[in-house]
Amino acid sequence: MDCVVLSRRQLQRPLSSLCRSCSRRILPRLSRTYASASAQPDIYDVVCVGGGPAGLSLLTALRSNPTTAGLRVALVEAQDLSKVRSWKLPPDRFSNRCSSLTPTSALFLDRIGAWRHVQRPRVQPYHEMQVWDGVTDARIEFEWGPDAATREKTIAYMTENLNLTSGLLSRLDELGGVAVFEGAKVENITLGEDTGELDLTEWPIVHLAGGKQLAARLLVGADGANSPVRAFAGIESRGWDYGRHGVVATLELEGPGWGGDDMKIAYQRFLPTGPVAMLPLPGNYSTLVWSTTPSNAALLKSLSTKDFVALVNAAFRLPPVDLEFMHTLRSGQNDELSWRLQHTQFNSQAIPQAVVGVQEGTVASFPLKMRHADTYIGERVALVGDAAHTIHPLAGQGLNQGQGDVASLARTIEYAVSHGQDLGTRMSLEPYGAERYAANHVLLGVCDKLHKVYSVGSGPLVPLRSLGLRAVNAMGPLKGFFMDQAAGNGIKFGKLF
Repeated sequence: MDCVVLSRRQLQRPLSSLCRSCSRRILPRLSRTYASASAQPDIYDVVCVGGGPAGLSLLTALRSNPTTAGLRVALVEAQDLSKVRSWKLPPDRFSNRCSSLTPTSALFLDRIGAWRHVQRPRVQPYHEMQVWDGVTDARIEFEWGPDAATREKTIAYMTENLNLTSGLLSRLDELGGVAVFEGAKVENITLGEDTGELDLTEWPIVHLAGGKQLAARLLVGADGANSPVRAFAGIESRGWDYGRHGVVATLELEGPGWGGDDMKIAYQRFLPTGPVAMLPLPGNYSTLVWSTTPSNAALLKSLSTKDFVALVNAAFRLPPVDLEFMHTLRSGQNDELSWRLQHTQFNSQAIPQAVVGVQEGTVASFPLKMRHADTYIGERVALVGDAAHTIHPLAGQGLNQGQGDVASLARTIEYAVSHGQDLGTRMSLEPYGAERYAANHVLLGVCDKLHKVYSVGSGPLVPLRSLGLRAVNAMGPLKGFFMDQAAGNGIKFGKLF
């Protein structure tokens, strides 16, 4: 072999551990490297672009594992993370961006030491789900039966995204050893050069605003749906827009729920315009996720608090035709609902308790889309989370998909390190791509088909889907299977841990 090219971490090892011939080759290179250090990029084993839950979880997993703790890792994040580190809200105030964490995802966070850093009083487990067809009222009730007395009864945990990222940052700060470039804009990503001192022609170089350059043995894109890392790797992302917006808000209810604080219930009603879900938060609070048309979303954001609350209550109580009429009103939804409820029959115990208020400044919306990258890996590149896939929120699985990606990639890196492999090569990354792509593809397809099936308001498909829903609800073992899938405990296409 003509030359020996080592990372800076390797160069820092005592030369006494190298053979004499290798030492003779390296020693002249050391002086030249330091002499031209200003022109050379900083070398890292792993550079992660994106400081959201996926990126932070990955770096935490690597730093908390003795096998990978010695890797030189860096985080690049465009936002100022000091605000996330110091994030704190009063007990009766909640962020409007919340996510559902399965017990499997929570277990992963616990294993990497991050779960104890999350503000647990702000995390709400729920134990039952009520899902029904808004057209026919066909219903499925996901609840653990008597045989579940000795097993985990939590279906999922509702947590604010900021609570999770703040906890992950706290754990990462506790572990140390991560070079954090926050408030740093990625201006470009290129391949490196062969300077005669280091051959980086196959290594991604991340160019930051201000001139800083980071060379990555493995570049991880955790940088969202419009991923610059994915663009650099030339990986296509395919899919479509749903022509729907997701409206979110933090709601105050008249009580803690029909099951009280010890038995929280999540509700979801499928309407022709899209599903509306109310997911429990601590106390008398819930988070709203309403998938609807862009025009309806614009109306919801323009309404007074009183009329917004009325329209949310109507979404769980009135027939779709009545709800459609209420969306044509520019105001006065509160009076309209009061009149219509006098002529509408419903079981109040089977729907959420009435909404009595909405937290100021929490009503917002975002466009819904489905995207899936052609592959999750390239030479010295891996994608996780939204950079790899974007899913409809009706199943609440977006964050859990990202955590599954991270757990798999961390394990793949661990295997490469423990077996002396180059962790950035496509061959080393293949197990991650093979494990996660199929699992995510199935879930993306299921959610996409559910959206399309329940967007139909009339015709022969309506009674057929209702028949299927009632059949599943009546078949205990089959319903238990779906509950296990929702809780992250069911069949997996690859091992998570």
